[in-house]
Amino acid sequence: MHRHDIPLTQDLVLIGGGHAHALVLRKWGMNPLPGARLTVINPGPTAPYTGMLPGYIAGHYSRETLEIDLVRLCRFAGARLILSHATDIDRTARLVHVEDRAPIAYDVASFDIGITAKMGIPGFDGFAVGAKPLDVYAKRWRDFLAAVTSGDIEPEIAVIGGGVAGCELSLAMAHAVRSAGIEPRVTLLQSDPTLSGLGNRARHKVEAKLRGAKVTLHTGVRVTEIAADHVVLGSGDKIRSQLTVGAAGAFPHEWLAQTDLPLRDGFIETTPDLSLPGDPTVFAVGDCAAMPFAPRPKAGVFAVRAAPVLYHNLRAALTNGPRKPFKPQKRYLKLISLGEKSALAEKFDLAFSGHALWRWKDRIDRAFMDKLDDLPPMQPPALPDTLAQGARDILAAKPLCGGCGAKVGNTVLRDGLSSLQGPTDAAILSVLGDDAAVLRQPGGGFQVISADHLRALIHDPALMTRIAAVHALGDIWAMGAQPQVALSSIVLPHMSQALQSRTLQEITDAARSIFDHADATIVGGHTSMGAEMTIGFTVTGTREAPPITLSGAQAGDCLVLTRPIGSGIIMAAHMDGTARGADVAQTLHEMAEPQDRQAFHLRRANAMTDVTGFGLAGHIAAICRASRLSAEISADAIPVYSGARDLSDRGVHSSLYHSNVDNAPTRGRSDPLLHDPQTAGGLLAALPPAEAEIAIRDMAAEGKKSCIIGHLTDGEGPITVL
Repeated sequence: MHRHDIPLTQDLVLIGGGHAHALVLRKWGMNPLPGARLTVINPGPTAPYTGMLPGYIAGHYSRETLEIDLVRLCRFAGARLILSHATDIDRTARLVHVEDRAPIAYDVASFDIGITAKMGIPGFDGFAVGAKPLDVYAKRWRDFLAAVTSGDIEPEIAVIGGGVAGCELSLAMAHAVRSAGIEPRVTLLQSDPTLSGLGNRARHKVEAKLRGAKVTLHTGVRVTEIAADHVVLGSGDKIRSQLTVGAAGAFPHEWLAQTDLPLRDGFIETTPDLSLPGDPTVFAVGDCAAMPFAPRPKAGVFAVRAAPVLYHNLRAALTNGPRKPFKPQKRYLKLISLGEKSALAEKFDLAFSGHALWRWKDRIDRAFMDKLDDLPPMQPPALPDTLAQGARDILAAKPLCGGCGAKVGNTVLRDGLSSLQGPTDAAILSVLGDDAAVLRQPGGGFQVISADHLRALIHDPALMTRIAAVHALGDIWAMGAQPQVALSSIVLPHMSQALQSRTLQEITDAARSIFDHADATIVGGHTSMGAEMTIGFTVTGTREAPPITLSGAQAGDCLVLTRPIGSGIIMAAHMDGTARGADVAQTLHEMAEPQDRQAFHLRRANAMTDVTGFGLAGHIAAICRASRLSAEISADAIPVYSGARDLSDRGVHSSLYHSNVDNAPTRGRSDPLLHDPQTAGGLLAALPPAEAEIAIRDMAAEGKKSCIIGHLTDGEGPITVL
């Protein structure tokens, strides 16, 4: 946990979520370095544990079982996770270039990006798939197995590469197809005269296992071309294949060759302390690294063993401390999956196989994953022995959430504003409770003004800025106005001038991308430092016709919602480390998407608002109160973010939940998600049924999701949930 009394002064950037970096994250969470800001760059929210890949392909493990949850690990370590591909590194400027966002500055950086199995054979890109990266291979495999099971294609598989990986995957795929009641036709193609990466005893056992599984082995052959339904060999022979998998050796990521990194055969050259020759600020580890000081085959065991040394040396680089050398063992135990729940163990040219060895391998693999999954609970700071009355009760109830979960409750807000007098200037048309202030313009038309700021939900300033900007624009869009100008209000954590500059540049770039998209201009703002990051915007908009408010709804209007609910629960669970990383990533991605097109298609609404801190029920109730109506909604029609329902059923809720329940009581079915505070939530519009159908159809044509969740009725009273 970051100590707010110690300024941030150094940026450590981990590029890739490989095994070594995952273990470093766990150790960092147990013992972070005060003053260092940690960033992880990885294409996805999870990273596969390759030791369990053959078991997954064979059907012994679920996909989740072999996924390292980087989102949870990063939250535990206090790190920000940037879900994107690194594309370049500028070691002079100390910048990591990232796809679809501004470069990330570093003081110390480390690579653990693995390898690819992509091969340069004609036709490979169009008709084959590499065993790595896993995401692409896993999807092709699922689709292939489904098609084979349904009888749409023949169960013909070709695997290129007769090393350990090729043997494991050949046996795993054969087992999976056979388990579906279909006899597979698997061919393993090896360019060498024998299987590689195995001693004599192990090789004989694996060859026997391949024969027993009816996998056809061709050695000493060269693949010259790959087509949609066959593989062409150098001899001209064709091997039938509906799924061709490349598992021949380790290939470096191509973009590394475009950098100035020192490379050995395309892999990043390292020294005994795992840093680069002549550059003590950049490290590399795992399969993407070359170790000329101790050459070893590409194997996950070396990345795991290197993790403690890497963790120590990264801290040493950040503190100018002494470093340790990495001394990889020369001999190591190989545990090889054999398709069914059987495995082979090899060391010192001894080889044994059987079901007991699979159980042993399974225990080792699960223990590794448990280490990265069973993270110690985040402990709050120790409290003083003596506290004022009531303080301990508040602290024990629920940690303060971020985003709109940190808002003051609506009842308290109304009480606090009750002494304000109504506007005396005839140009001010809005009333308390409207989404934004409405001003009549002297030359005609109207201007709307709104202000919002958010306590940070996540550690990434750029993504948090996108979400805060979309959130602030929601009030303008909800009134049917065109965004005009924005003023920023930024609070940065205590940090050095260098980190202030880096962070503000990221915030500015992210804000500009959102406001440029909305055809609005950032004209200034205010920035200060404080205990934690807070990002907000004051936004104006214009509209020729009177803005859409809460009070124009009519009985019979349909209620249209443009975004799922449940973000508050997911973010609350993310704070305490219990949310699935994939769910968090999906939710954050949607929260950061602008809703200008949805607002355009809802411009004929009788009433509209954006669903934010007071929850869906609270914002429906606001329309009902202003329009003197009631509402009936269908709980089953309301879209929910993935994972939110499960978390709600387990009793997870935001710190604002109880206040929201009191503010907007419902009758009928009980659903806590209706009171979940939303950040950058969807637009909620009341339209006549015909207009609602047109708006939903037009949004769908642009790939924008929306749905009717209920309708408004005559009378007043609690919302009815059906």
